[in-house]
Amino acid sequence: MVTLNGKPVSVEALLPLALTNLGHFTSMRVDESGGIRGLALHLERLVRDCKVIWGADLDTECVRDYVRRAVGGQSRPCVVRVTVYDPKTDMGRPADADEPKILVSVRRAGAMPPAPLRAMSVPYERDLPEVKHVGLLGALRARRTAQLAGYGDALFVGRDGLVSEGGTWNVGFVDQNGTIVWPQAPVLPGVTMALLQQIAEHRIATVTLEQAKGMAAAFATNTSIGVRPLAAIDKAGFPTDHPVLGQLQAAYLLVPGETL
Repeated sequence: MVTLNGKPVSVEALLPLALTNLGHFTSMRVDESGGIRGLALHLERLVRDCKVIWGADLDTECVRDYVRRAVGGQSRPCVVRVTVYDPKTDMGRPADADEPKILVSVRRAGAMPPAPLRAMSVPYERDLPEVKHVGLLGALRARRTAQLAGYGDALFVGRDGLVSEGGTWNVGFVDQNGTIVWPQAPVLPGVTMALLQQIAEHRIATVTLEQAKGMAAAFATNTSIGVRPLAAIDKAGFPTDHPVLGQLQAAYLLVPGETL
């Protein structure tokens, strides 16, 4: 079931979201015990992005309540997505939309981590990269391009030649000294990335595509997949069993889930 402010949503209420694509969201993995890693960070993201997109405050207690109701009867683990948009949004007068509401949807969660990923470098820069917005055309087109070429997903490279992030994930690297490296670039501040930065020593540095391909290992990360090894970027392969990746995966699983 998909709900809007805690009630079943109508097709009419969903149409403005589908037709105007104006809004923002976060996705959270609910584990078997009902806990959510980084719940506070997800709520902070929703509040922050609501200010940016709508110039409005967001009641996080309402978010908690709507999510709690939505996942109550679901099998776990599952992934719950919270989308904030205004059903009154009109393409001609988006400035009149000033009452954002909370759409909650739930889907089954896959294995964590999934099988290693092969990524294709694609020139792309997201609009407003610091916001997790629903404008996914460019990212999904890049993913489609990569998949049609035989890869699993796209790795974005900016006009400056620097690696930034993946289709719907942050990317991290392990350099030849065994240090975790996060790209310094305009990227979405991922919740899973933030949690990993809290528990594992790292550095943040600019990474060119050539430098990325010369790393000892690479990985993708988001709330749904945890720490997923990259098997390749373009034709450059990486070991998927690098010990640092195993340490990261184990450390992330030990992060306690927060209750709704």
